[in-house]
Amino acid sequence: MSLHPGSATASVPASVNDDPRRYAHLSAIRLEDPDAIARAAKARRRHPGPKSGIQNFIVAADHPARGALAVGDDPVAMADRRQLLDRLQIALANPDVDGILASPDIMDDLLLLGVLDGKLLFGSMNRGGLSGLVNELDDRFTGHTAAALEALGADGGKMLTRICLGDPDTVATLEATAKAIDSLAERKLIAMVEPFLSVREHGKVRNDLSTNAVIKSVAIAEGLGSTSAYTWMKLPVVAEMERVMAATTMPTVLLGGDPDSSQDDVFASWEAALALPGVQGLTVGRTLLYPQDGDVAGAVATAASLLNRAVPRTLSTRTAEVSE
Repeated sequence: MSLHPGSATASVPASVNDDPRRYAHLSAIRLEDPDAIARAAKARRRHPGPKSGIQNFIVAADHPARGALAVGDDPVAMADRRQLLDRLQIALANPDVDGILASPDIMDDLLLLGVLDGKLLFGSMNRGGLSGLVNELDDRFTGHTAAALEALGADGGKMLTRICLGDPDTVATLEATAKAIDSLAERKLIAMVEPFLSVREHGKVRNDLSTNAVIKSVAIAEGLGSTSAYTWMKLPVVAEMERVMAATTMPTVLLGGDPDSSQDDVFASWEAALALPGVQGLTVGRTLLYPQDGDVAGAVATAASLLNRAVPRTLSTRTAEVSE
């Protein structure tokens, strides 16, 4: 079976159980024992934490909560929650996948499925800027809160930060983002900030992916909040990534987006960007969960092979050498 994103009938790999009742137990647990989610979170074995020199691989699955269901030219590719959970479990089964970035509903499902042991958890915080909404750029924080992420035993929260110089809603988004960064930092949780310079064209929001626009978005985003101690950047791979990475000292993960070129070209661009200083890894969703050839496991394995997994010397050792 094919899951080419251009097909409106994209389906799961043939090896996956396609019983429509395969996730019925999740509905039953949510109905009869909703506290099971909190217990699963408490019992989960945590990831030891990010380390310099060891790049991390995080799968993103927060698009549906913003009404963004499209992959390629299929407008509802991510609509079937059972298929999405199938694909996520395939990805998370790869030991080189370090974690998940998800909205609360998907995170809770994965906790109940018991597939997040030893994984980094990043919650998606602002999903109110719905795709196509008339006030899309007033991106309210409607998802995870810092307090909820702390209770969950998560490692941090992610926020989409679209900056439109021609839209007055931008200032509210910037203020809310700054407050979220501070709230996460108070709990020593990572704030993964995903900035874009955005414009409205023919009633639709478009992110400007020119090099200078991405650099400007980084400059604005890294100055948000009263501290940057726990702030990371989540950035697109664009032309002249060397200049982009020269704009920040924040740990940076690369996003995948909705690919408009061949899978080989996408992987090649990631490989080049992953070699740059400051790049801490990948946070990718649709490109790998809905690959053109239908091989989710293969796409995930290929992406994992691009990351630097060398074990670095400890920070204390390097600090000692500098002081000598």
